[in-house]
Amino acid sequence: MDSPSGERIIINHQFTTSVDQVSSPARREIANRSLSGMKFPSDSEEIDVESGRLDKDREKSVRSKRGLTLHNQALLSGLAYCLSSCSMILVNKYVLSSYDFNAGISLMLYQNFVSVIIVSSLSFFGIITTEPLTWRLIKVWLPVNMIFVGMLVTSMFSLRYINVAMVTVLKNVTNVMTAVGEMYLFNKHHDNRVWAALFLMIISAISGGFTDLSFNAVGYTWQFFNCFLTASYSLTLRRVMDTAKLVTKSGELNEFSMVMLNNTLSLPLGLFLIFVFNEVDYLSQSPLLRLPTFWVVITFSGFLGLAISFTSMWFLHQTGATTYSLVGSLNKIPLSVAGILLFNVSTSLENSASIFFGLAAGVLFARANMRAI
Repeated sequence: MDSPSGERIIINHQFTTSVDQVSSPARREIANRSLSGMKFPSDSEEIDVESGRLDKDREKSVRSKRGLTLHNQALLSGLAYCLSSCSMILVNKYVLSSYDFNAGISLMLYQNFVSVIIVSSLSFFGIITTEPLTWRLIKVWLPVNMIFVGMLVTSMFSLRYINVAMVTVLKNVTNVMTAVGEMYLFNKHHDNRVWAALFLMIISAISGGFTDLSFNAVGYTWQFFNCFLTASYSLTLRRVMDTAKLVTKSGELNEFSMVMLNNTLSLPLGLFLIFVFNEVDYLSQSPLLRLPTFWVVITFSGFLGLAISFTSMWFLHQTGATTYSLVGSLNKIPLSVAGILLFNVSTSLENSASIFFGLAAGVLFARANMRAI
């Protein structure tokens, strides 16, 4: 037998044979006393020891698998967020610039409406589950939803006036605001490498603005507000997530429920802003609404809007606010290059250098912050 109990049987048999082979009774008595004085572990003791080892090995294995699963979830959600974020910016820029569509709030409203239709349909057919909208849940979620709408609207306005490459560099200011917000709101301290990278981001944003051949003060102002609202959204969303769970019927709040909340609550607020910014008259006279290809493009942007809403919340669930913002720094390199090539942006050597300097600062910030985490 290969088991511990089998080994113990063999050992006992060997000692018994040794006792029987002792010639004199005195020697046999001494041998018996020596044998009886030796302590062999009992079956229960050995089973306990063995099970203890197995439990420790099993615990290590579970802990390793759990860490690997969490790591994979964070990586997968981060990649999905980057892909949807890049695609969303490029498609919005295409609609606002190539089609010369001057109704950014209406575009945002339609995208959110498409998201609501998709999520409602998936929930109706039982493919996904969503929490019912109650007044308690709406009251908890409404403040972060207003920030969400402001973030989308200011992004639309800034993209109309600024090229994609400069938008990506200026978005680095979001990282600075988020890091400062986490320091004051959550008492999170960043090391010197993080602050050095943040300082380089600020320098790159300033130098990029001075060397921008198509500088537009209105667009830069909207982008500054967008950075502030984006940082506020990432800082407040994580806290609101935890609070909202307490007022749901199931005690949980999955990503689809949060997407449904955000996009549904944004519809009445979006309608209000359309009248405030007088986009109704523009829409009634725009020939674009009679083009089938235009509707295909903006409907596709609605699918991307759902994707970025879902992936951003999924990614925030797996990481934190700073990681959420710093990963956005990494996807700016391909996004900037694509924006320059796709939209034929005229740049100078100084402006190109400031853009890539800012992108490098984003990468340094990502590496420094990942080490701190």
